[in-house]
Amino acid sequence: MTQEQALDAVGEGGFRFADMSHRGSLLVLPSGFHAWPVTTIEDIKPSSFHPLFAEAKEIDFVLIGTGEKIIRLAEPLLWRFREFSFQFDVMASLAAARTYNVLVAEKRRVAAALIAI
Repeated sequence: MTQEQALDAVGEGGFRFADMSHRGSLLVLPSGFHAWPVTTIEDIKPSSFHPLFAEAKEIDFVLIGTGEKIIRLAEPLLWRFREFSFQFDVMASLAAARTYNVLVAEKRRVAAALIAI
């Protein structure tokens, strides 16, 4: 699966992409689409992003979808993102998925961490 693959649908507890569906949260990286063991913003820890940090050299922009509402991330986690010089934005998961699709269409080097809604 390549990063050029768009997200086709968001909701009902998961995502659809590439004629497949996934129940649960999703981490979208240059290496592909991965299950993300996060169900609420409280589940997010710096270790939740280890796969993303491992691919940091291939990523310029990160979208973080926090579920149905925009919820601010803890300051230590925001600093961790800054250490990698990522540009990033935190938004509701549906908005993050839409923005991801736009950035992929523009051939941007983007990743997304999306809590299922």
